[in-house]
Amino acid sequence: LAIAEFADALLVIPKTLAVNAAKDASELVARLRAHHNTSQTDVAQTDLRFSGLDLLQGKVRNNLVAGVVEPAISKIKSLRFATEAAITILRIDDMIRLNPKESQDQ
Repeated sequence: LAIAEFADALLVIPKTLAVNAAKDASELVARLRAHHNTSQTDVAQTDLRFSGLDLLQGKVRNNLVAGVVEPAISKIKSLRFATEAAITILRIDDMIRLNPKESQDQ
């Protein structure tokens, strides 16, 4: 359950980009997920792992062929940092309680 929620949280990025480009976010993200799933399950179609969104044309394309090459290390570090921050927040087990009587006296 937690992994599925984490995956859904990561899908917010392409969905938001598609919405801001005035494209059908649901359709584009579904196609992108299908391409990535096919690349993981079908050995003959491993090139689909380079699929990404072309928001000007409103379609899924091979970003490597299109010349879109991004450094993965910076994305991985950002994702790790965000994940660690979320885990730290979830580990907080103390509740901050405000005493209404003390705040009224001040």
